[in-house]
Amino acid sequence: MRFRLSLVATLLLTCLPANSSLAAAAIVKDAGTIQLGNTVYRLDGIDAPTVDQLCTDEHADVWTCGIEARDQLTKLIGDKPVHCDDIGADSTAKKRRLGVCKLEGDTTSLSQLLVRRGYALNVEASASGRFQPDEGAAKDGRAGLWRGCFVAPHDFRRDKKDGPLLGASCPTERDQQIRDALFPGHPPMPAGCNIKGKYAVRARVTGNIGIYHLQTCRSYPGLTSPDRWFCSEEDAQAAGFRRAYNCRPAGKGK
Repeated sequence: MRFRLSLVATLLLTCLPANSSLAAAAIVKDAGTIQLGNTVYRLDGIDAPTVDQLCTDEHADVWTCGIEARDQLTKLIGDKPVHCDDIGADSTAKKRRLGVCKLEGDTTSLSQLLVRRGYALNVEASASGRFQPDEGAAKDGRAGLWRGCFVAPHDFRRDKKDGPLLGASCPTERDQQIRDALFPGHPPMPAGCNIKGKYAVRARVTGNIGIYHLQTCRSYPGLTSPDRWFCSEEDAQAAGFRRAYNCRPAGKGK
């Protein structure tokens, strides 16, 4: 009996594509990133908000669109297993992979579902970024982010304050007011995400765009106006930030 079970298991594994994960419970890190087991996948083909991104709605009120986008992905997945086809290393984030991820038994990717709901943008350059019709429908229907005003998530992550404003409610006469709301001097901390990030030219020496500060860092209390908030060190590093040197234990700093 043991031999038969072992043989069946071996046959099942050999029938699976080498680059496909087994269906498993997913941990949603943000609207564009999930974790299956020990592997973190960035959903291929989309540009999705991080948890600290802000948008304005149709009434010009600020809302935490990054958190809402993450929650939308969480609702989409529910308690269903997810599997991802691994399509290679994520060139924008070390230790992460690019994945075409789907709910078990579903033929539509999570990426496409998010674009349809208006909580992610299509990425034309991606191998599977063929969601332009879905983005057009979401835009026309003022779904999700499109009902108000926002900047593309990649512009937010790069602190590009002069990037194009997107959405159905971006009056030109309020351009600067909207930009000030999307890039506030004191961005609110998302629940559970207390790591402070600050863009810094000196970080470029190590190939980064900024520096992050943990609560255990000597610099943490004095940093009263962070540019970004992160939920984990891995998230901060994936965004191109390095740890502040004063966080390191004595005798181990460089």
